[in-house]
Amino acid sequence: MSTKIEEILERLKSLTLLEASEVFSDFLEETFGVDASISVASTSSSSVNSGAKVEEALVEEKTEFDVIINEVPASKRITVIKVVRSLTSLGLKEAKDLIESVPKPIFEAVTKEKAEEVKKLLEDAGASIVVK
Repeated sequence: MSTKIEEILERLKSLTLLEASEVFSDFLEETFGVDASISVASTSSSSVNSGAKVEEALVEEKTEFDVIINEVPASKRITVIKVVRSLTSLGLKEAKDLIESVPKPIFEAVTKEKAEEVKKLLEDAGASIVVK
């Protein structure tokens, strides 16, 4: 990179966003004869609107959770299979297949309380669990 470009970049780093937008608006108006305030205003209002939507989405609390078995140590497989069978309506073969094909969801779209309860039971049996 040339020293000229490096100097420009260093100066840009020292500007606030508002200062930079004013400088560029003035530059565009003077150099190209366009009204840059319209595009800056519409861009900033759409940014504010999209920012508000993102904030609203973050405020909403998640109500459905998935319980996923990540890992089961070989020494704990039988215990975990027994717990899986007691929590679900799976037979011995299905529970064994589930344990052997981890990571795998054991429950999907359950309440937070149910997810925490299942997580505790499976972790006590020796499984590594993730609640998403």
